[in-house]
This record gives sequence, C-alpha cells and structure tokens, in this order.
Amino acid sequence: MGLEPTARESNLRDSIKKYFVDSIYKTHGIALRMFDKNLGTPATQTKAVDQWVSITMGSKTRDIVSSLVLEIYCSTRKDAEGFKLSQLTDTVYQYLVDLTQTDRLARIPFYQSKPKGQAWVLLGSILVTDIIESDDIEGEDKTKFKILTVSLRWPANV
Repeated sequence: MGLEPTARESNLRDSIKKYFVDSIYKTHGIALRMFDKNLGTPATQTKAVDQWVSITMGSKTRDIVSSLVLEIYCSTRKDAEGFKLSQLTDTVYQYLVDLTQTDRLARIPFYQSKPKGQAWVLLGSILVTDIIESDDIEGEDKTKFKILTVSLRWPANV
C-alpha cells in the first residue's frame, strides 16, 4: 500500500519547485537554486549572475496537518549598500503573502506531479503560515544575503 498523494514528499517538492520557478524565475528572470545546500552562485552559460535565490527544505512533519520549514536565501553581489538585496527580498516576499485573502496568508498550489507530457492534478493548497526574516548578512566574498525561514502547512492523508 502506497502513500496518499498529499503525504508524498515528491509531490510536495515538485509543487514548491513549480511555484517558485513560475513566480521567481519565469516572471522576474531571477536565477534559482532549488533544494541545493550549496549557496554559491548558480551556473549560467550566458551571463554573470549578481542576484539569485536558493531554496532548501528543512524539517518536515507528516501528519493530518503536515508541516515543512523552507529556508529561502536571497543573495546579491556588487551591492555595496544592500539596496538590490532589499529589492530581491521584497520580490520574493510578495509570493509568500496574499493581500487578497482576509488572513493575508499565501496559498501555494499543491499538485500531484506527473511524468513528462501529462497534466498535473491539483490536490489542494499549501498554506504559508509564518515568515521569519534574518538580518542582512555578508559573506567573505562580499555576497550579501538574507534568509527567509518560511513555515508551510497542509492537510495530508497519512
């Protein structure tokens, strides 16, 4: 007997990736590193990258109401005063809140992912419940970054 679709990590991972690829990369052209603990600059063949977002999955609980902690690293280079970092953080943050909802909490579409060429099936939503924003941090190589620690919750059939 297999896991129900709402309890599958693969569906969770694919849904989060799709959401951020569609919103951050496709809409804004911002480079992404998904689920990669290496926080270095993403490799590109066409241009130097001076801003990017890295998203990692933290601890997870599978239960009737499941939870996951995401860490979103907003990073910039060639940003003496940190203004580009502020703009990048604002861009990412807007996808973590929803001012059209009465509770202002964003809903990330939760899909059952399918093999290439098949349609994704919408299972429900993943709710963004908390966002903790770090101070600005500067690395030895002058990369500036800020970490958004994001709590997610969704109903699951475990």
